[in-house]
Amino acid sequence: MSDLIRRQPRSVAAIVGLVLGIIAVIISWIPIVNNLAFVVGIVGVVFAIVGLVGTRNGEKAGRGPAIAGLIVNIVALAIVFGTQSMYGAAIDGPAASSTSTSDDAPSNDTTATDESTDAAGAGAAEDYTDLAVGTSVNLENGLVVTVDSVQAGLTNYDGSSVVGIQVTYVNNGDEGANYNPYDWKGQDAQGAQESSIYYADGTNQLSAGTLAAGGSVTGNIYFAGDTVMALYFSSMLSDTPTASWTLA
Repeated sequence: MSDLIRRQPRSVAAIVGLVLGIIAVIISWIPIVNNLAFVVGIVGVVFAIVGLVGTRNGEKAGRGPAIAGLIVNIVALAIVFGTQSMYGAAIDGPAASSTSTSDDAPSNDTTATDESTDAAGAGAAEDYTDLAVGTSVNLENGLVVTVDSVQAGLTNYDGSSVVGIQVTYVNNGDEGANYNPYDWKGQDAQGAQESSIYYADGTNQLSAGTLAAGGSVTGNIYFAGDTVMALYFSSMLSDTPTASWTLA
């Protein structure tokens, strides 16, 4: 019996899950880089679960590393969420202003024009909800976020309807800024908010990363077909969207 136990193959998935969890914990404290820790943690959880299932019936050894890997990866994800909230509050701030794309009409009354411009600027600082597609939002850290276009009437592999949006980030700040598909949610007509979905025929899908000062990135995000509004959150832990765009 002891010979059989010694000959049990060790679960590679359990070991990989534990290693990924350790890496995720190490880099989850580093600003900007912790976006990668989130992805590593998710992959680590998957490997740990696979390893745990493989060792459940005694077919493979390594149940301990599988359990440890699952716990470590979950801890890493929790650290990422916590640090994202902390860094987001410190960098982005709660306020955003909407950029107007219309031209002001000429006026001979300089005083009246100045007063109107000041009033419009004050209103724009608060007007970041129900924006039209194509409108940009300026964050306090210099990041400019735009919903460029909407792709309606798409059909997924299972026959369900899909709506896609193309978004662009432009970093006009002096430091690197994060971008992530998890910054976005879709809202239906009843007010239910859902995360993005997998679209089999999706192209140029937005990934997670860091945008250097002066850089820009554009990508697509897909939601369920009944989505009527795109919501942007400057912090993944925020309950209130920084900006919203009307899609329908």
